[in-house]
Amino acid sequence: VLSVVATTYPYHKTQSSSVIQRTSLASLRATHIMSNPSVANNGADGSTTKVSRFDPTFTDKVIKATGPKANPRLAQVMPSLLRHLHDFCRENEITVDEYMAGVNMMNEAGRMSDEKRNEGQLVTDILGLESLVDEITYKLADEAGDAPTATAILGPFWRQDAPRRNMGDSIVSGIKDGDHTLMHGRVLDFDTGKPIENAELDIWHTAPNGLYEQQDPDQPDWNLRGRFTTGPDGEYNFYCLRPTSYPIPYDGPAGKLLTLLDRHPMRPAHIHFIVSAPGYKPIVTQVFDRRDKHIEDDSVFAVKDSLVVDFEPRHGDPKAQFDLQYDFKLASFEAAKQRGMKGATEVAP
Repeated sequence: VLSVVATTYPYHKTQSSSVIQRTSLASLRATHIMSNPSVANNGADGSTTKVSRFDPTFTDKVIKATGPKANPRLAQVMPSLLRHLHDFCRENEITVDEYMAGVNMMNEAGRMSDEKRNEGQLVTDILGLESLVDEITYKLADEAGDAPTATAILGPFWRQDAPRRNMGDSIVSGIKDGDHTLMHGRVLDFDTGKPIENAELDIWHTAPNGLYEQQDPDQPDWNLRGRFTTGPDGEYNFYCLRPTSYPIPYDGPAGKLLTLLDRHPMRPAHIHFIVSAPGYKPIVTQVFDRRDKHIEDDSVFAVKDSLVVDFEPRHGDPKAQFDLQYDFKLASFEAAKQRGMKGATEVAP
């Protein structure tokens, strides 16, 4: 996907990349396809069988180069990855120019990434890859009749070690504008429905200008972030803002790729959560404002129906104009294993 944007991607800087050469390569490819109908008809659906024009043993040589002491998981997945990757290049006849464009895009994403921004992750987000992996990782077995709270992608703007706050505190600092909201609910055991004590909620969302605090030098450090721990009743409550939709950063490779694909960069309004408790499978998730105009076309494909919520008017509270109630359900590691939930290995929350 990254390599096919070669002729327009601005970071393509190889010495061999000239308009004349790209035109020549394109012309050669077109001429070859026109003169070889079997090539033109050979697509991903496998409708036409033909003898490969390329070395049919090359991919096997690369796969067999893996040594006997290789990491077991890599030894399992790399043959599949290599076959898909090599087949993609052969099927689309990727040129050196196009290959280098993809490499340079990845390099640029790496150069732009730091503790405040993960451009590489953002590129995978707009390709839907993180949302797909999220589904694979946390999906319950098909026979399960119900499920704990659905998961959603982590995104590139989580920060480790957000400040711990007391129940009822506000995570808003220095922002008078915006729709102040009291969010509250419980953290419950999925199987028993009982409240979970000592559950931790790690929370973060953007300011009304659409920026997370690490993107905005005018916001205080750790603004709109916090960690809360439930008591015996499993309840939580805190003040935040009703979030707004915002564009993902589009001044780098992810934004350029969106432009080339004729796609918008907008994310619907949402609040991020990591909810964990001793003995329970943690969840990474988001809740989305039902009334947001981008709820149906999230640029990173993260919206799930069960995570769409309603912000209701709140009366008699000078600190908030809106009220949001939402309960989180966690599955114990034991229950997760019994249902076949992926990733049900117990680790410290």
